[in-house]
Amino acid sequence: MKEGPDISHIAALIGDPARANILTALMDGRALTASELAEEAGVALPTASGHLSKLAGADLITPRKQGRHKYFQLADAEVAGVLEALMGLAANRGPTRVRTGPRDAQMQVARVCYNHLAGRMGVQMYRSLIARGLVLEDGEDARLTEAGRAFATAFGIDLSQLEQGRTRLCRTCLDWSERRNHLAGSLGRAILSRMEDQGWMHRDTGSRAIRLSEKGKAAFAAAFPEI
Repeated sequence: MKEGPDISHIAALIGDPARANILTALMDGRALTASELAEEAGVALPTASGHLSKLAGADLITPRKQGRHKYFQLADAEVAGVLEALMGLAANRGPTRVRTGPRDAQMQVARVCYNHLAGRMGVQMYRSLIARGLVLEDGEDARLTEAGRAFATAFGIDLSQLEQGRTRLCRTCLDWSERRNHLAGSLGRAILSRMEDQGWMHRDTGSRAIRLSEKGKAAFAAAFPEI
C-alpha cells in the first residue's frame, strides 16, 4: 500500500461533472442553496443533495443554516486555489466547454476568484504592486513591504483588523486564464471590496464576471498602473 495523501479520493469527488459544476458555481464566494446548485449542476434536487453531502463530508464545502434555509459555500481559500489551478490545467491541456457571448469574454478581463480579483485586471494589479516594491513575492508566498502597508492604509484598508483574522494577509493564486499569479488572501479580498464600495466595479448577476464603471477604469489605472 502506498503511503501519503490519497489524491484519488479528492480527484474523484472533483472530477464528477455535476460536482465540478457545483464547485465552480461557488467560486465567486457566494453561499448558494441546494436548489440553486442543482440548477447550476443540471441535476435534480435529490441528486444534488447527494453530491453536496459527499463534498461536505470531504470538507470541500461548508453548509450553513440561516433561518429555514441551508446554504453551501467553498470551505476555504485553499479549495478555491486548487479549483483555479485545475481550471488553468484544463484550459491548457483538456477540453473546453464553450459558451458564446460577451459575458465569457468579460470573465477573461475581470472576475471573482472566491473573494478576490482575477483575470487580466487581477494579474495587472498584482504585477503593479510587485513592480513598485509594495509586495514581495517568495515562491508561492507574498508579503507586504513597509511601503505596501502605507499604500494599503491610504487605500482605506485596516490592516490591523485583517491581521487579527485567521486568513493569511497575502497569498498568491495562479490565474487560470492568464497563467500568472494574482493576489489572494485577506488583502486581496479587502482590495476588491474597497473597489466595489467606491463604485469602481460591480459583479454581473449570476456570473463571476466583473465590470468596471467609467470612473473605475480611470481610478484602477491610476492605482495599479502597468509598469
